[in-house]
Amino acid sequence: MSSRNIQVEPMARQAVEDQAVEIVERKGIGHPDSICDGVAEHVSEALAREYLDRVGTVLHYNTDETQLVAGSAAPAFGGGEVTTPIHILIVGRATREYDGTTVPTETIALEAAREYLGTQLPELDFGSDVVVDVELGEGSGDLREVFGDSGRQVPMANDTSFGVGHAPLTETEQIVRSTERRLNAEYATTHPEVGTDIKVMGKREGDRIDVTVAAAMVDAHLDGMDDYRQSVRDVREYVHELASGLTDRSVTVHINTADDYEEGAIYLTTTGTSAEQGDDGSVGRGNRANGLITPNRSMSMEATSGKNPVNHIGKIYNLLSTEIAHRVVDEVEGIREIRIRLLSQIGKPIDHPHVADAAVVTESGVSLGDIEDDITAIIDEELANITDLTELVIAGELTTF
Repeated sequence: MSSRNIQVEPMARQAVEDQAVEIVERKGIGHPDSICDGVAEHVSEALAREYLDRVGTVLHYNTDETQLVAGSAAPAFGGGEVTTPIHILIVGRATREYDGTTVPTETIALEAAREYLGTQLPELDFGSDVVVDVELGEGSGDLREVFGDSGRQVPMANDTSFGVGHAPLTETEQIVRSTERRLNAEYATTHPEVGTDIKVMGKREGDRIDVTVAAAMVDAHLDGMDDYRQSVRDVREYVHELASGLTDRSVTVHINTADDYEEGAIYLTTTGTSAEQGDDGSVGRGNRANGLITPNRSMSMEATSGKNPVNHIGKIYNLLSTEIAHRVVDEVEGIREIRIRLLSQIGKPIDHPHVADAAVVTESGVSLGDIEDDITAIIDEELANITDLTELVIAGELTTF
């Protein structure tokens, strides 16, 4: 029998798929908040790897206070210009010296930010369209006991906090997440006029789903208003086909609903992101650890991106609870919906949370008592192997937003 405090209980509400109204949102990789999440997490991974290479263990750091100050631009069909650069400030703490070894933390952060922006936001010219500064205060180097030997000793929680995850995704959640991801992947390869700042909002009322997409269009790839309007129609057709493949419910797709063609007021950008036109950003203000914003679900307000993956609960427990939820649904039959909550106590081992709580909606005819032991066993096993998650995060194999 496990020594961990694991509780399994019935869900005190209907499954989300049975609720009358569902709302789901995703901010795409080019949204200012997501830019901050992405830069902060890429810097975090780079610092962790560098610490491992230089001193053999991950030292104390965090980059989860990264901010974006929007610039200004003059978009025009055929190609406009950025008139004031976007300013990204990487903010946090990092250990610069440990056992006689110096680690160039700010240089590492700048190089990681350049790499991330160059890969994910190719329309942004680093150094002119976007300027990056780093302000990493000194972290404590005397944390070997807390962080463990090369991450293998179970660390102590850095905070009293919680993480929450759920599974499976509803049809609306799948549509919203897939829409942004595929527009920014396969669709973008043949449609460079669609920028990376793609925000998707899904609303389901009964069996009617509305998908509203705000897609920043890139001026250099459009010759005029006719091209713009055709691009909007193309995106609408693509999203409708995608969504219809994920549900039998009726789907209506809306693209760039603020456009006023008669006035010439359209979502046209030079760089593919609203960050060029006054839209600021911050880590943790966008997608949760599963890549979605889901007001019908329990959510943690902790920022996941940029936190240290060794003992920062705001990262570890949000990612782990999501992984546990999906594994339980995959391996245990009879579950319509599950929510996992993990609560820590500062200074206590992260593999022994203050409580691990599973709330379950079972399928008709399935008793929770019949599957409770299976759920408990999976939660216990995942907690026992919690340090494996740290390695996955450092390797960039888990997304945080």
